[in-house]
Amino acid sequence: MIRINEIKLPLDYTHEILVKLCAKALRISENAIKNIYLQKRSIDARSKDNIIFTANVDVELSESDENLVLRKNKSTKIFKTKKFVYEIPKTKPLEKRPIVVGAGPAGLFAALTLAKSGQRPILIERGKSVDDRTKDVDLFWNGGNLDPDSNVQFGEGGAGAFSDGKLNTGTKNPLIRTVLEELVAHGSPEEILYNAKPHIGTDKLKPTVKSIRNDIISHGGEVRFSCKLTKINVKNDCVQSIEIESPNGTEIIETDNVILALGHSARDTFEMLKNIGIAMQAKPFSVGVRIEHLQKNINKSQYGKFWDSPYLGAADYKQSVHLSNDRGVYTFCMCPGGYVVAAASEQNTVVTNGMSEFARDGANANSAVLVGVSPDDFGSDDILAGVEFQRKIEKSAFIAGGGDYYAPVQRVADFLNNKKTTSLGEVLPTYRPGYRFAQVSDYLPQFAAESIKQALSTFDKRIHGFVNGDSILTGAETRSSSPVRILRGEDYQSLNIKGVYPCGEGAGYAGGIVSAAVDGIRAASTVIGLSWGNLF
Repeated sequence: MIRINEIKLPLDYTHEILVKLCAKALRISENAIKNIYLQKRSIDARSKDNIIFTANVDVELSESDENLVLRKNKSTKIFKTKKFVYEIPKTKPLEKRPIVVGAGPAGLFAALTLAKSGQRPILIERGKSVDDRTKDVDLFWNGGNLDPDSNVQFGEGGAGAFSDGKLNTGTKNPLIRTVLEELVAHGSPEEILYNAKPHIGTDKLKPTVKSIRNDIISHGGEVRFSCKLTKINVKNDCVQSIEIESPNGTEIIETDNVILALGHSARDTFEMLKNIGIAMQAKPFSVGVRIEHLQKNINKSQYGKFWDSPYLGAADYKQSVHLSNDRGVYTFCMCPGGYVVAAASEQNTVVTNGMSEFARDGANANSAVLVGVSPDDFGSDDILAGVEFQRKIEKSAFIAGGGDYYAPVQRVADFLNNKKTTSLGEVLPTYRPGYRFAQVSDYLPQFAAESIKQALSTFDKRIHGFVNGDSILTGAETRSSSPVRILRGEDYQSLNIKGVYPCGEGAGYAGGIVSAAVDGIRAASTVIGLSWGNLF
């Protein structure tokens, strides 16, 4: 296979055009090309008058000698490549079945890896199946009660099941392709294999999650919902068993291996881990608000005259700035054509998140605007001080919103002028169950609110209209990442309890769906005795 990097394509390109351009780049006839596989396709919008796609492709030749073709082409953008295939070997079953805690991306991929290797894992999830969980979430969004164990944070699929399903990651690992291919095999759109900023969408992610669960079961695994980990029993610094609260009451399951694929909101589980003395530490994270713009305005700013091109879809953005006060402010989890959603997991708190469906056809764009915080801001050296820092903001947002899970919202113009909003403009909030007017300073620490003010002016210089006075700020956004890190060694095991494998976002080792899934695969592979040293 020959890789060609950075082929420039018109927005309306066809397969025939792609073949022609590849043949020209390789200086061969079009008939010499057997197949072309898109590996990466990104939008090049540096010139608003000539927006194009840039693609990396793998070319399979019919009969031509690859080495001969390569000798004729000295470009560094053309080279020989080989597809990476991660095959899970069959292994001898462990004496006791391994346990995976949490059915988010890390837990699902860890359990799938163990199941395919013949280990018959038991996957436990405190929340419900994705279908039952969706019913609970819809009920809450329509003004019903919050279920502390079945919500946007907890349940099959993890927090990512109610998001944009974004799959872009800053990490470099061959297993990223493995994760994407598994997602496609379980029903996700094939375009995630080559789009530079792939996303699945909440609507398509849910059936994908169910398919992965069924695959785990078909390979001998067991998936148990409404089962919350309450204790890890340890003897001589080794795992002996776990205790869970299930619909059948308290149960004890003996095991030698526990993969902790906790979400970033498993606060009571963090408390339990602290009590048993597992090595962990407070870590930095971020807090802020969700900002909503009209999607068409973002399109116009990013794509110019191509703003309504059917080939481009809804535009996104990503911004960051380091301020003079030494705070970093950045946009996070940008959801084109999406919605701001209620993501609380504790009573009497308001937490926001962003969500898009696959079509990304909502009227508004939204993203988090976040300010970095560190343990120095928490006011305590307790391991869980970050949790209390988050909780204080979330409770303040609950009060600012009126005390019934409505969110506090403020127009950007009013925020910048320190005024309480009294009426809306062209941008209408999408948060459900509803909203009330309040000031950002009512719930965010002063340094965070002031940092966001400074950052908005910088972002507006880069994205015209970012500081549209009618844009909406909805709070509070507090769950960008875990407030703790469960410490582990190079063998993926806890530093002080053998047989515990912390992984994924909740343990502090991932920052999204793909990186969490990769971490889950690696943790599971370590359990069954594979070494990663020479591979990654």
